[in-house]
Amino acid sequence: MNCKYHPDRKAEVFCASCHAPLCRECAEQSDSGEYYCYECAMLHSLSEAGTTLKDRKEKEGERKEKARKRRGPFTYFVILSAVLIAVMWGVIIFGGQPAPKRSADLSKNTRVLLFMVDSALKRYAHYEGNRYPTRLSELVPAYLSLRQDELGYLTMLSYARDPKAGYRLSMAEPQAGEMNVILTPQGLEYSRPAREGA
Repeated sequence: MNCKYHPDRKAEVFCASCHAPLCRECAEQSDSGEYYCYECAMLHSLSEAGTTLKDRKEKEGERKEKARKRRGPFTYFVILSAVLIAVMWGVIIFGGQPAPKRSADLSKNTRVLLFMVDSALKRYAHYEGNRYPTRLSELVPAYLSLRQDELGYLTMLSYARDPKAGYRLSMAEPQAGEMNVILTPQGLEYSRPAREGA
């Protein structure tokens, strides 16, 4: 028996759909291993694609249904919690108590000033090649944010450059009975208060 499309060639297979005799060149092999003629192969592939699309739509519908069924009390609890947290943050940011004042009264908070100046000294050293200023007033305004009328507060501090430590910074007149805090680039040191009336 000869090929349907090539009468001069011997048929080697038959179309699985229309049973036409086909040579190897005319036979289209499907994924399942069956042979088809060109026309039947096209129809077969279109019908498989249609089935595949239909199957995909059905599976997608089943997946959505399962997802809908999986939403239990925990899912609703999470959604409700997220909404409440968003509302609370809105109240905190846009309402409620006013923000704290920008600056402290440095004349009454010498220790706050002490740590502010220490941070400024470290920034100065970082940007000025590990050098320290000769006077604290050199820190203003680039490294220490003080107004002109606040420059007098720097006299409440004792500052000296130290060849070993880098600098030593402390309160000029610590309160009676309190240990004096001495700040250096390496950290904190404490000095005992002088004894009174001994």
